[in-house]
Amino acid sequence: MLKSDQMVTITENAATKIRQLLAEEPESGVSVLRVAIEGGGCSGFQYALGFDRGPQDGDNEIEMHGVRVVIDPFSAPYLAGSEIDFVDALMGAGFAINNPNVQAACGCGSSFQAKEGVAAEAGAPTEAHANGGCGSGCSH
Repeated sequence: MLKSDQMVTITENAATKIRQLLAEEPESGVSVLRVAIEGGGCSGFQYALGFDRGPQDGDNEIEMHGVRVVIDPFSAPYLAGSEIDFVDALMGAGFAINNPNVQAACGCGSSFQAKEGVAAEAGAPTEAHANGGCGSGCSH
C-alpha cells in the first residue's frame, strides 16, 4: 500500500466520470480503475488508464470519492503524489494526470520523462525511447 504522503489523489470531477463509466459496463464485472505507466510515447513513458476486475498481487489500492484505484508496484513510484482529474475543455474532454515526478512532457501531454530519482527508485531508466512519436502530431 502506498504511504499517505505518496498517495495518488482523484478529484471529484474524475471520480464522477469514473463512476459514470463503470455504471455503463454493469455486465463486465469491472470494479476498479487501474492506473499504470508504460514505455512509449515521444517522451519515454505514457499513462495507461483502464478498468479491471480487481487488484492483483502486489498492487497498491486507493479509494477516494467512492472510486477504487489500483496501481502496480512498478508504476507506483512514477505516480506518487499525482492527481487524476477530468477536464472538459474547448479542445475536448478527458482525464489529466498532474504528476510531480515529470521532468519533461510531450506537447500533447500523453507521455513524459521521469525525474532521475524516481526512475532509480523504480529500477528503470528515466526514458524509454519510442520510435515515431505519440501519434498526436507532437514532437520533442
